Amino acid sequence: MTHSRSQGKQLQALLDRTNWASLATASGTGESLPTALTLLTSPDPLIRESALQDALEPVTHQNSIYEATTPVALYIAAILDHPAVTAADYGQDATTPRTLPTLVRLLAWLGDTAYDANDESVAIGESGEMRAFRDARPAIFSAVRALLGHDDADVRHNAVVAAIPLIEHPLLTEHQAALAGHARRLLATSTDRRHRDRVLDALRAWGHDTSGLENATDIAAGEHYALLRAARASWEGGYSEAPPF
Repeated sequence: MTHSRSQGKQLQALLDRTNWASLATASGTGESLPTALTLLTSPDPLIRESALQDALEPVTHQNSIYEATTPVALYIAAILDHPAVTAADYGQDATTPRTLPTLVRLLAWLGDTAYDANDESVAIGESGEMRAFRDARPAIFSAVRALLGHDDADVRHNAVVAAIPLIEHPLLTEHQAALAGHARRLLATSTDRRHRDRVLDALRAWGHDTSGLENATDIAAGEHYALLRAARASWEGGYSEAPPF
């Protein structure tokens, strides 16, 4: 109870030290974000589900980074160990844990946002909002790292995928070897196409031979992506003759 009360005070302090009304989102300012963020730790899973949309969509709409994105991400990182967030969603028999939907959704959001601000995205163009998120990566990684060995596979795998773009930060590259081990374990069990693509891409970028880690679906996906890249290159190269308008 004491820990829960102390954590609540810390979370409230995170909200209070940010001038949310002054921060831009996809739909105006972040004035309503503190309410939505607070509801993410509601004991009611239906309230948490609704709050996920209200808290996350305005700050990452269309894969963009906004002024309010970084303070939201830091708050999300701070609640990854909150009892309401880590509570399992039980099935109709109320005895068998089904999923950890809030925790998985928050990790997936952190991962997607980190990819939107990764080194490849910066090479295209870096905004001040993106730079602020990139500066916050060590704090976010510290929270995500604690979940890399979680008992639940969905949580564990989403933590691995989220951690990959976060450790591009110069202070975090030392974690690459350990994360490669987690990535290999994911590939041994996961059938999620998106997760497999991201960890395979990371392992290759880190200089690992992935040939023994790929299955038939990975190879087929790689061939499909190659065809899409070739088609895009052909399109960007222009028409060999005038199109029949």
